[in-house]
Amino acid sequence: EDLLLLDRQVCFPLYAASNLLNRLYRPVLAQFNLTYPQYLVMLVLWETSPCTVGELGQKLFLDSGTLTPLLKRLAANGLVDRQRDPQDERRVLIALTQQGHALKHQATIIPETLASQLQLSTEQLDQLRHQVQHMVALMSHALKPEQS
Repeated sequence: EDLLLLDRQVCFPLYAASNLLNRLYRPVLAQFNLTYPQYLVMLVLWETSPCTVGELGQKLFLDSGTLTPLLKRLAANGLVDRQRDPQDERRVLIALTQQGHALKHQATIIPETLASQLQLSTEQLDQLRHQVQHMVALMSHALKPEQS
């Protein structure tokens, strides 16, 4: 069978799923004035705040060139504060504001809304997440020598 058929590729269904998932998220996140990448940053910060731009980049697989404008918009919207680390001026610390903390309670509807739209059981979602996390770990490991 032809290895270059679109249906034989692993990359395409992942790309299509990511694209479609972003489109499903868009109207839900619009209620909170968030883009999908901003939502991902908020998820990290709701777990650990403050953290550095570098730590955010590692967790989200984003470079500082992508994160910086995104973080500036979150700061302009009053959700985060950006400050130089007093112990190391080269690092920028990102911390939630009171408004950013308050948004967490309101945002609990986001995963529930998406789960209902996908019409997958909790077990199916858990299984899918586990498989994709495993694939991300494999790809991240494969890129490690390249990143040095």
